[in-house]
Amino acid sequence: MTPASGLPEAPASAERSRAGAVRRTRTRAGVVSLVLALACGVLGLVALGTGSLELSPAEVVGAIRDLGAGYRRHVVLEERLPRIVAALVFGAALGVAGAVFQSLTRNPLGSPDVIGFSTGAYTGALVVITTVGSSATAVAGGALAGGIGTALLVYALAWRGGVAGFRLVIVGIAVTALLASVNTYLLLRAKLEVAVAAATWGAGSLNLLTWEQALPALVLVAALLPVVAVLSGGLRQLELGDDAARAHGLAVEPVRLSLVVAAVALTATVTAVAGPIAFVALSAPQIAHRLCRSAGLPLLASALTGAFLLLLADFAAQHWFPQDLPVGVVTVVVGGLYLLWLLASEARKKVT
Repeated sequence: MTPASGLPEAPASAERSRAGAVRRTRTRAGVVSLVLALACGVLGLVALGTGSLELSPAEVVGAIRDLGAGYRRHVVLEERLPRIVAALVFGAALGVAGAVFQSLTRNPLGSPDVIGFSTGAYTGALVVITTVGSSATAVAGGALAGGIGTALLVYALAWRGGVAGFRLVIVGIAVTALLASVNTYLLLRAKLEVAVAAATWGAGSLNLLTWEQALPALVLVAALLPVVAVLSGGLRQLELGDDAARAHGLAVEPVRLSLVVAAVALTATVTAVAGPIAFVALSAPQIAHRLCRSAGLPLLASALTGAFLLLLADFAAQHWFPQDLPVGVVTVVVGGLYLLWLLASEARKKVT
């Protein structure tokens, strides 16, 4: 029987309160993800109809459904759709990779493009371009090897009986600076036409992307995202701290290394096709976190935020300037402003 004071009911009340808060957070995250998915769909439909051949949404849908649409169908399906699908999928890959690294490091600066993995993928691609040639398969292989090799190097240098998030960020920044020097050296030693092509690709671009170029990367990203989803349970336990994760029976270092390799592979896959696109992986998880008001970084919302940001940046790069720009130019400008805001925000937190 419950005592008249009701004191034994307090723990149960607190538990119900926590369960209610969890349900509200999940509901909010679901609503945010749905809104982001709809926003991606609407923006994609607008992008399909925008260009030298202007099409209304109804005409876009008609061109997709009607086999006799001829030139309109070719423009929509062969010229515009590969770029839009790539922007959505690559943005999602970068958003997830950023969320994984920021969760592992417990640091909003723990992004693949800040701690060297994107730069390493670019180095691997540059080595191939300047020595072997610019075949898509060779460049993709070089970027994957460079990104994963850099991740393993940073991981090894940051290891001190385990990998602390702050140490991983600091070591990554140092390796980024070193690799940036290597990249400059490679460009200076290359022939002029090779250096110009490599530098343009290095800005991060989806211009003139075809199904043939994009499809292998799209398939690889589609295979890697479920791997990260499977490992997400371990990621949530790692957010509680290594000791708590071990107490729950988690093999901490194997799970952490698996997450690092999967996230680096996502980043390197995007870099292999589009070049190093900066700041999407940095900003998407933090924006998703603020929208969802969740305790950790939500992977699904981060993926959808990254997809929307990259598609919006590419749309702006195509249509808001006198000439087509590489999408990386837009993300660098916007991301640089975001980074300044983030640094100022973190500094204010430490002061207070």
